[in-house]
Formats: sequence, C-alpha cells, structure tokens
Amino acid sequence: MTTKHHDRHDLAAIAADLAPTGVLRASINLGNPVLAQGTPEAPAGITVDLAREIGRRLGRPVETLCFDAARKSFEAMTDGRADLCFLAVDPAREKKVAFTAPYVVIEGVYAVPRDSPLTTVEDIDTPGVRVGVKQGSAYDLHLTRALAHATVVRGAEGVDTFRTLDLEAGAGIRQPMAAYVAAHPEVRLIDGRFMEIRQAVGTATDRAPETVAYLRSLVEELKRNGFVADALRRSDQDPALVAP
Repeated sequence: MTTKHHDRHDLAAIAADLAPTGVLRASINLGNPVLAQGTPEAPAGITVDLAREIGRRLGRPVETLCFDAARKSFEAMTDGRADLCFLAVDPAREKKVAFTAPYVVIEGVYAVPRDSPLTTVEDIDTPGVRVGVKQGSAYDLHLTRALAHATVVRGAEGVDTFRTLDLEAGAGIRQPMAAYVAAHPEVRLIDGRFMEIRQAVGTATDRAPETVAYLRSLVEELKRNGFVADALRRSDQDPALVAP
C-alpha cells in the first residue's frame, strides 16, 4: 500500500486518528544532534521536517514538544502528550510504540582515555570496565542487555558521565562523539561500532492499523524520493545516513 493510493476520506480518518486534538503533536529529542538542532522555541532538523511533512499531508497544524533526552521524548509519547515520536527502534520501546522502518541509521561507538589498554569493541565487555551512557538512550537500553561483564553507569550525558566519574569508557552516537574527541585529544574513539541505531517514526500502539500502515508507507516514500537525504543535508548532517 503506498501513500498515493489514499483518497481524501482515508486521509481524513487517518488524520483524526493520529491527531485527535486537531493538532499533530510531535515529540522531538534535541538531545540527539543528528536528528534535531536549534532551540525548543525554534527547533530544526530532519525530525522537525518529517513532522511538518506528515502534518502537511494530513492537513493538520504541527506542534513540536522538545526534550533533551530520548527517555523524556518517549514518556511524552506514552503518556498521551504527543501523537508522533522520532526514536530508535528498541524492543523495550516497541511494547508501547508502533514504529515505521528506520529512516536513518546511526552508529553507537565507544570513547576511552587515550592511554587506555582497551582497543576493540569486544575489550569493553570485561569485568571492571564502567561505561558511561545517557540514561534511557537507545544505547543505554541496548548495552544494559548486551554487556555481560562491564557495568553501565547512567547520567544526563554519556560522555560527561565518563569524564566526570573517570570511567573506563563512554558510549554515544558516532557524530557527536567524534566531535568531542576532536576537541579533547586526551580521549580517543574505539574503532568499529557496538550497535546500529535505527531511527524511526513512532506512534502509540493503540492507533488504527491503517494509521500505522500510512506512516510506514510514507516513510518509505520519503526515503525513496530524496526528502530524507535533503533534510539531512539542510541540517549539515551526512545524507549517507539514510536507511536503505
């Protein structure tokens, strides 16, 4: 089913289901600089562009609710303050959020002190290694399940937690982590990634199946027609991040 096959009646029903207040309320995570930039008053970036395009197609004004962490963005979605969210797909979140396929794939990477004996992704999962993460982030959820020996230490920002508490490693998204390392020569990135973070559009699981199907087909269309790559380019992000 493609978006092109929806008539006005279908779209009106989908709009009423997705935005029952008459306004499409989009939960935006300003804590992920690849997906959103700017201020709560004037947010920008691919997630904001996607929210506005969905609103435009459904004939609904868009209201952005901005947060500084994925955890807070997720909470706004699940407690009914938002109609749409832009989060990484994760089994813990899928219990409450119906996701599209990813529109962007980013990498989770580790930073360590320059003189650290840790050199590979595998080295991190050893007893005595403490990894700083942003609480409730996709990589927090993933590493909490995946690490058998290392300890996850949660804070407001993974890299800050790693530095302030003098931990053995910090985890985060490749782009901001690379920028941090470039500005702090006493820290280096570990080669490779510990996960692929699949960023998708989500809505509440109790939405009509037609609504979820519409969002899923629209995301595929916006990947195919260049909308996603253009939005990344406009916000100075790498257009190669578009999900296949």
